[in-house]
Amino acid sequence: MAKEITPRSEDYSQWYLDIVRKARLADNSPVRGCMVIRPHGFAIWEKMRDALDAMFKETGHVNAYFPLFIPKSFLSKEAAHVEGFAKECAVVTHYRLKNDPDGNGVIVDPEAKLEEELIVRPTSETIIWNTYRDWIQSYRDLPLLINQWANVVRWEMRTRPFLRTAEFLWQEGHTAHASKDEAMEETLKILDIYARFAEEYMAMPVIKGIKTPNERFAGADETFCIEALMQDGKALQAGTSHFLGQNFARAFDVLFLNKDNQQEHVWATSWGVSTRLVGGLIMTHSDDDGLVLPPKLAPIQVVIVPIPKPVPEILEAAGKIAAQLRAKGISVKVDDDDQNRPGFKFAEYEMIGVPVRLGLGQRDLDAGQVEVARRDTKEKSSVSLDTVADYVAQLLEDIQANLFNRAKAYRDEHITPANTWAEFEEALEKKGGFVAAHWDGTTETELEIKERSKATIRCIPVGNPEETGACILTGKPSTQRVLFAKAY
Repeated sequence: MAKEITPRSEDYSQWYLDIVRKARLADNSPVRGCMVIRPHGFAIWEKMRDALDAMFKETGHVNAYFPLFIPKSFLSKEAAHVEGFAKECAVVTHYRLKNDPDGNGVIVDPEAKLEEELIVRPTSETIIWNTYRDWIQSYRDLPLLINQWANVVRWEMRTRPFLRTAEFLWQEGHTAHASKDEAMEETLKILDIYARFAEEYMAMPVIKGIKTPNERFAGADETFCIEALMQDGKALQAGTSHFLGQNFARAFDVLFLNKDNQQEHVWATSWGVSTRLVGGLIMTHSDDDGLVLPPKLAPIQVVIVPIPKPVPEILEAAGKIAAQLRAKGISVKVDDDDQNRPGFKFAEYEMIGVPVRLGLGQRDLDAGQVEVARRDTKEKSSVSLDTVADYVAQLLEDIQANLFNRAKAYRDEHITPANTWAEFEEALEKKGGFVAAHWDGTTETELEIKERSKATIRCIPVGNPEETGACILTGKPSTQRVLFAKAY
């Protein structure tokens, strides 16, 4: 099976597609740019969703659901927002089909044209703030902390499973506040949640930062992000949290009576992560033998494979081990399939990223031990049956930590300071990763650097230290370095 995966060193893009296919994460859809998320891929997303959902609820957020379709007129109300999304919108113009009189299947019924076209949700700020106008009257209705788990459509031309698709799954939070300070506090709180989730669950180190005005979310006053680095040296924006100011409240006339009995516009945030995280997970940890998953997000954390066949005595022992592991909250599968040989099964579970594999045969039973193999390093150990449950529980923690530390070491090794344009180009081409360089702060220079190098400013790191320098392109004064990278 591993031979069917293109090595990363030969073709990283094809390697990624091979992992998605061979690990049974997703298939291409009949609809261009869309994907069918297979059970194993969806199980990973469910683990992500459940962990994030718990983190949101711990901080007072609740879930709701808003319509998939948005009246076209709503997008016209916030100028920057419509400009940012206009080129990606899918538009519904008719509501009925009919049989083709020529006998060629069905056609759109020209008599069924909508009075107002509907936009298939690219993001939900407009329809949500139209709703909030009815929900918010006074400061007593605030803060309003709402999240929804949904799908969105953005008509992408160049797509790749999980990383960029025309339709994708995500969560989008939309909150309303009585003051600017409260809204900014919420924006940063969510940024911290995203960073904690990425590092503690995905074992993916991230840099928290602020987007430049050119990269800011359409309709936001400020956009914060988490940026990760993939194994090919390209950056991945893994989540965003937006301070929207009063822009959408003004656009949709959302006012509240404050404590001084005066009317004012509400302050807002929005924030989201998507199934793009599954792509980030693949590219952060996986190898040429298949998917590598951190234990906290693995649908199956441990698999027990009877050797050479699942005979009753071995299955009974495997069942006891499984029960001990499940009592510790560990997800376990006992492979009782008698059609395939152990070697095939080993390759299969390696391919789909099961963190720990236990091999159990008659000789192992006679010796009172079991073979334990870890997916991240391929190391094997013989462990006593009496202590295997405790050993595996600790091993899963070790694997989680090892994956994070390994990824962090790679990320840290690929942050390169550059003081001249020549150093900047050399770092991008020969090393990749993040290049920390001075920029004069203008969008004009930012776009010219992108045009020349195909690298973008990924973020201005939160807490970035002041450092006097000169812009790598224009030589104009700069007070801090920003992070550039080629990105997905």
